[in-house]
Amino acid sequence: MRHTFVIAGRDLGSYFISPVAYAVLSLWAVIAGFFFVALIAFYAEAQQYPDPQYLAQLNLHQQVVAPLLQTMWIVLLLFVPALTMGVFAGEKSNGTQELYLTSPITIWELVLGKFLATATMVTLLVAVLAGYLGLLFYYGNPGPELAQTAVAVGGFWLVGITYAAIGSFFSAITRSQVIAFVVTFVVLLVLFLIGSVAGSAAAAASDSSPALAAGLQLVAWLSSAEHLEQLTGGLVSTRALAYFVFVIGAFLIVTKTAIESVRWR
Repeated sequence: MRHTFVIAGRDLGSYFISPVAYAVLSLWAVIAGFFFVALIAFYAEAQQYPDPQYLAQLNLHQQVVAPLLQTMWIVLLLFVPALTMGVFAGEKSNGTQELYLTSPITIWELVLGKFLATATMVTLLVAVLAGYLGLLFYYGNPGPELAQTAVAVGGFWLVGITYAAIGSFFSAITRSQVIAFVVTFVVLLVLFLIGSVAGSAAAAASDSSPALAAGLQLVAWLSSAEHLEQLTGGLVSTRALAYFVFVIGAFLIVTKTAIESVRWR
């Protein structure tokens, strides 16, 4: 695995040689900053409400942290495909993929190295969000909400690198970066929406068809929505962690298979 970090460093450097990294990070910071300030303003306005019982229920995590992460999660559906679309498709269109496939590196080193570079970019995006939330708790009184926020940010990071693994696969099976972007976005959007649809259908079918309900529950488990909502609520769930490990591992394996099939053509 000694070439993994070399490949990761090369790909990460390519983000910063071009305007891609600066544009993505700047736009992400502006969008996150806008929603962060808006949520703080709403929270401050809510504290002016005269009902003491209502005020007692207010907390930073539910009013600011969780809504910010859930909003930026939707933005992430666009940003991750933009970062992953050229991971392998760019190599194909530039004609440099053959250099990798004929060099003395393993397919796993290639796949993991490129995934690590994209995961690092996702980590930088999450660090921007963590920076805003750090300001919130630096000037406020975090109390027990600090642990909830740490879990929520960690869950957001897991979603980001999971999306990076999915995007890497779709970049590996096409030469077109545009197609890789569109297909990745559509798949991530489906994973975003399918949980609520399948969950509602499973509840409706639970009495009439238990087997169908069980199948729909499995489909709902494949959605990233339910798992991220648990983590953004500050709840550490082994079910959610197993989901992220499974999806990341599965898509890295199929990405390796897709690249390996090109080598043997």
